[in-house]
Formats: sequence, structure tokens, C-alpha cells
Amino acid sequence: MAMSLLSVILLGVVEGVTEFLPVSSTGHLILAGEIMKVPEGSETFDIVIQLGAILAVVVLYRHKFAAVLAGLFARDKQAIRFTCNVLIGFLPAALVGAIAYRMIKALLTQPMVVAVALIVGGVAILMIERMARRFSVHSVEAMPLNTAFGIGVFQCLAMIPGVSRSGATIMGALALGVERKTAAEYSFFLAVPTMLGATALALWKARHNLGDSQLSDIAIGFLVSFLVAMLVIRWFMNVVMRHGFAPFAWYRIIVGGVAMLWLLM
Repeated sequence: MAMSLLSVILLGVVEGVTEFLPVSSTGHLILAGEIMKVPEGSETFDIVIQLGAILAVVVLYRHKFAAVLAGLFARDKQAIRFTCNVLIGFLPAALVGAIAYRMIKALLTQPMVVAVALIVGGVAILMIERMARRFSVHSVEAMPLNTAFGIGVFQCLAMIPGVSRSGATIMGALALGVERKTAAEYSFFLAVPTMLGATALALWKARHNLGDSQLSDIAIGFLVSFLVAMLVIRWFMNVVMRHGFAPFAWYRIIVGGVAMLWLLM
């Protein structure tokens, strides 16, 4: 069943705003869908429009990606190391996502799971922010391979709606000795193969159920999330450099608490 145009636009805005913040874009889409009474079967829409926000990363960091691509052809060690770290970080989520796809999709219909995960994740961010003080990694290229893999394992936690992919990867990076700016940027870069894979899998699984109206909804949501994410990414980096991640932790706790009360009522 198709969604109203207003619902599609609002969900696109929610996705664009929350994709790169450690507050869980999927969790916000689920809660927003519950509030707006979005028809059942919108899980594929929620997954695919995230790719619009990911495209914003490719555009904003186009010079970085172009330099890495040129470096790969020139067999530059830094470019090869950057690529290896992104791919190794992507590997755990690719394996777990392919194996546990049905279970993950089932969780996408559970708003209460989102509310609890928002609160627990917020507390975890505050704890890691307080404990993570010594940073030994200051660029993606300098990241040890085992650190990249470890961050990839943390990313798998984000398959629970409400945990937040960016939150899991950034907090995992901080816990493993990666400084804030590099942790945030690595989370952006890691999102590219991760969301490409998740989108391809979701579209393949739903290929027989997608009508013209659903494809139209996805296209509009994709465009809106892309435009909004372009604005949010730079703002997010400025907040992180000035205030760290604590403001987002408190936001998670408040929203999760309000959502839990609302769902119980």
C-alpha cells in the first residue's frame, strides 16, 4: 500500500537528519511510522531511502574518494590501506546481515525494541565518552586492521533497531583508541558499502512485491534524505568537535523514555 506524499517527505527528512547522528535513523523511522500510521510493509522503504543519505557522503567527500581511487590505480600504500580498512570494517555486517536477514526484518516492526535500545544506547555513549581518553589512531589510513575489524563487529549491534549504525561504529572506534573526528569520518565511509549492501539485499528480497507507487515513494524519500543529509553532516562534525557525543546521548535517553511511555499508554 502506498504512503501519502506528506508521509514520504517527512520520513525522508527524518532519515536525512538522523542517518549520521548516533541516534538511530532506523529507530526514528520506525517510531515516526508508528506515529503517522504508515501502512505495514514499509520496511523496504526504510532501508532503501537510507542510500540517499549515504550518497550525501559520497558527494561531500568526493575529493577523498577520487584521491583514493586514483591512488589504487597507482598502487599507493595509503589508498590501499584506506580501502582495506573500510572493506574489513564492512565484512562482519555483510556476513551477519546475510545470515540473519529474516530476524532483522522482523525487529523492524517492533517500536518497543527501539525505545529500549535508544535508552540503553544513550547510557552506553555517556559511559564510553567518559572512559575513552587516550587516542592512538588519527586517520583512517593509520588504523590497524584489527581495529577496523573490531569496529565492524560493533556495527553489527546496529542491526537491532534503535541502536544506531553510526553510534555503534563511532563508540566502538572511540573504545578502540580512534580519536573523535576520525571515528566519525570512518563511520561515514563505512556506511557506503554497508548501506549499498543492505539496499541491494532489501530490493532483491522485495523484487516481486514492489509496485510503481512503492518505487515512486522510494525515489522521493531517497531524494529528500539526500538533500537533508547534505546539510546535517557538516553541522554534526562541528557539534562533535565542540561538544563531543554527550548531547546525542541525552537526546536518545529523552526520546527513548518518551517513546516508551507513549507506547505503553
